[in-house]
Order: sequence, then structure tokens, then C-alpha cells
Amino acid sequence: MKTFGIILIVLGLLGFIFGTVSFTKTEEVADIGPIEIQHEQTKSFPVAPAAAGAAMVAGIALVVVGARKEE
Repeated sequence: MKTFGIILIVLGLLGFIFGTVSFTKTEEVADIGPIEIQHEQTKSFPVAPAAAGAAMVAGIALVVVGARKEE
């Protein structure tokens, strides 16, 4: 639980710092013999500050609960 909590804290911080998540998708449009045509499309979506904050709060809670169980 403690490890998952740390991961959530890091993801929450990254959500606050960067604000958007973007990725590139390469799609093969046509393949005619030796000729290939590919299309790259970049997609992105915003990360809401509330979601980043919720991830951080949940991560902190998991770390605290994990630390209490070790005692």
C-alpha cells in the first residue's frame, strides 16, 4: 500500500507541474508494395488540478495507513 501511495503522490505532483498529458500515435494509412504511408497524430488531454490534488491526498493517506500498519 505504501508503494502505491508514493506512486499516487508522484503522479499528482506531475499533474500539477505539467497540466496536460500528450502522446503520439503512428498509424499506417496505406501499404502498397514498397511504398508505405504513415500518419502521426498527437493527442493530448488536460489534467484537472482537482484530480491531481485528489491523487496526492489519496497517496498521502495510503502512505500514512501503511506506516501505521508497520508499527
